[in-house]
Amino acid sequence: MRALLAAGNLALLLSACAGPRPAMPRAAEVASPAQWRDAREASAVAIDAQWWRSFGDATLTDLVEAALAHNADIEIAAARVEEARAQFAAARGARMPQVQGAGTGGRTRSVNPFGIDVDQWAAQGEVQASFDLDLFGRLRNSAAAAKAQLLASDDSRETVRLAIAAGVVSGYVQLRTFDERRAILRRTLDARADTLKLIRRRAEAGYGSQLDLAQAEAEVEAAAQVIPTVDLAIAKLENGISILLGRTPGPVARGSAVTALTIPTVPSRLPASVLRQRPDIASAEQQIVAADHSLDAARAAFMPDIKLAASGGFVASSLLPGDPPSIFSLGASILAPIFNGGRIRAGADSAAARRDQAAFAYRKAALTAFREVEDGMASVERYGQQEEVLTRQQAAVLRVQQLASRRYREGYSPYLEQLDAERSLLSSQLSLVQSRSDRLLASTALFQALGGGWQPSEQRAE
Repeated sequence: MRALLAAGNLALLLSACAGPRPAMPRAAEVASPAQWRDAREASAVAIDAQWWRSFGDATLTDLVEAALAHNADIEIAAARVEEARAQFAAARGARMPQVQGAGTGGRTRSVNPFGIDVDQWAAQGEVQASFDLDLFGRLRNSAAAAKAQLLASDDSRETVRLAIAAGVVSGYVQLRTFDERRAILRRTLDARADTLKLIRRRAEAGYGSQLDLAQAEAEVEAAAQVIPTVDLAIAKLENGISILLGRTPGPVARGSAVTALTIPTVPSRLPASVLRQRPDIASAEQQIVAADHSLDAARAAFMPDIKLAASGGFVASSLLPGDPPSIFSLGASILAPIFNGGRIRAGADSAAARRDQAAFAYRKAALTAFREVEDGMASVERYGQQEEVLTRQQAAVLRVQQLASRRYREGYSPYLEQLDAERSLLSSQLSLVQSRSDRLLASTALFQALGGGWQPSEQRAE
């Protein structure tokens, strides 16, 4: 009884040495926006986990699925999950009774002082068991921290998968955009080459000026010199997509033209759902949980460590006749820190600082998520408006170009008038294609900002 009272008094004394538990920093708190700046009417339609299918391109779907199956970054993230799983298993195993066997044996042969040959042998077998009572939760909190790290690693893997899928979609959209730009430039080059032939015939017949001929030749070369830069951009995009697919750089399959890709409908989300449906936010949250349990484990180091131990076995020897006698032992031990030069205090302070870092990292991730959603919704809305205006502008510019070309061919206007119209048409065509690309890329970014249809796995670590 006196021993129990002494142990209790010692525990109270050591708990006082631990001091009060540091609270979570208030500066790390974050609240969802009351409303979104560019929010539309909230839709009840959930985001499909395979959201890239909404672009309506089977080739794009195949590319994304190939990347998710073979991308190196995803494989690295998966290996980190397995590492965290093994660490969790080790931490959980530390809470279980530890049982081990031991055996010793030997034989000696010697001659005693009387010249008699003495041959002796002895053997001992023993099973040892020990169990840490973990009264103050050091092992329990260490296991909980390892479990949270496992969940964070799993969420980080999903973050990587989402980023890779978005990267493939963005790269494909840009690739098809440059394909369309090249097609526009090629059509423009062909049209200018035809115009050059007409102007050259007129100049040779004395009906056209050398100035018109020089301008026409310059315009042909101006269109031709852009095509190699577009080809270079196409090659780089193909190489980048190939790396995302986990293969060596090379050509990439094409499907629908960028103008034929479907503009997906991205549903608006309530502010709270943004934090619930993003794997990076979930990972940051689990990092806080892990750091919080690590802090409790570090503070438990101030408390006594109480263990139970037992062993049993047998001893056999040539000197012991009959059956080998059994042996056993039962006992308990208590180990409490008295003086350690501030090492335990420093460990607890370090754990508290790591917990605060995780809290501020969560706040940063949440604010970044809010910004990305705001940017995504604004971009989808504004680029949609811009595309509508550019579509009307291109129709008007095309009409101007057709009229200017007819007037020049019929001799009612100078070549400069047609040249200005052709330049305006090329500019409007390229702008419209770029606007379409920007709108598709904005939809992709918004899908990613909203979590890409991710949901927490029901099979959490046990």
